[in-house]
Amino acid sequence: MLVIIWLFRKYNSLAQKMIVSLAIAAFFDSIAYVMGEVLPDGVLCNFQAWWLTYFDWCALAWVCSITLNLYLNVVKEMRTDQYQLTYHFTAWGVPFILSCLPLFGDLYGPAGAWCWITDDHVAWRFVIWYVPLFSLIFLMMLCYLRIIYVAKQRVITWSGTYDPRRERSKIIMAEEIKPLKWYPCVYLAVSLFPLLNRGVLTINPTGNFPLGQQLQARIHNAFYPSHPVFILTLLHVMSAPLHGLANTIVFVLDKETWSQLTMASLRVAFQSRLCDRTKITEYHPASVRYMTQIDEEESDSADDTTVLFSMPSMALRNKEP
Repeated sequence: MLVIIWLFRKYNSLAQKMIVSLAIAAFFDSIAYVMGEVLPDGVLCNFQAWWLTYFDWCALAWVCSITLNLYLNVVKEMRTDQYQLTYHFTAWGVPFILSCLPLFGDLYGPAGAWCWITDDHVAWRFVIWYVPLFSLIFLMMLCYLRIIYVAKQRVITWSGTYDPRRERSKIIMAEEIKPLKWYPCVYLAVSLFPLLNRGVLTINPTGNFPLGQQLQARIHNAFYPSHPVFILTLLHVMSAPLHGLANTIVFVLDKETWSQLTMASLRVAFQSRLCDRTKITEYHPASVRYMTQIDEEESDSADDTTVLFSMPSMALRNKEP
C-alpha cells in the first residue's frame, strides 16, 4: 500500500495524506506482532504491550479522522485543509496518553499470544480499548449513513444548466465516499474476535449449571477470565494482525487505483520515479541588442549580450526588388 502510494504519488489531497498516515500506523502496529515468542513479564513485555496499544489506537484514530474529514467536506461543505495539524496532533497525541496510562499502574504483562493488559485487570481493557473502540465505530457508521444520505439528496436536487464544475464535484464526492466508507467496517471485522477472546472469553467449562447460572458465569468470566477457549484464541491470533492487510485490500480495490495496477502503468511509474532526471527550469535570456554590422573585434569582447541578427547598413525602404 505504501509502495503504491509512493509510486503513483497518491498523496496530494488531505484525504490521501490521511490514508498515508493510516498505512504508516498499521505498518508500525504490525511490528509488535512479529516480535517473537510469548515474552515473560518485564521491560520488553511492557514495551510490546505499549507499542500494540499505541499503534492500535493510532490506526483507529486515523480511521476516525478520515470519517470526520469526509463528514465535514460532504455534509457541512467545509474545506478542511487548515485542520491538517489538528488531525496529526489528535491521531498521534491522544493514543500516546491512553497507551501510557496502564504503565503507571503496572497493568501490562503477558496476556495470551502477546503482552497487553493482564487478565487480572480486564476492566481496564474495556476502559482503554473496547468501549471506546465500538463506540467510535458506531459513531462512524452513523456518520457514513448521514454522508451517503446527504450525497444522494444532492445528486437528486442538483438541476439547471450543465455546469462542468458541479458535475466534477458529484463525481469526486461519489468516488471519495465509496472506498472510504469501508475502513471502519474492516476495522470492526478484525477487532471482533479479539473482543470475544479477551473481553467475553468463556462459558462455564463444566456445563452442569442451569441457564441462569451459566449466563451469570459468562458475565463473571468476562471480568475474571481463567478458561481460555482454543478456537477463540486461534481466531484472535489470526485476525488481530490484519489491520494493515484489510486497509490494503480496501485501498487496492478502489477503481482508480485498480486501473493503474497494469504492467504498462507500473513500468511508466517506475521510470518516472527512478529513471527520469529531467529538470524544467525557467529560462532567463541575456540582454539583447540589435546591430547593423558585426564587428569582429567587438564580438571577441566579454560583453554579456546576445546578437539576434545583423543586416547591412542600407535602409530596407530603399531596397529595390
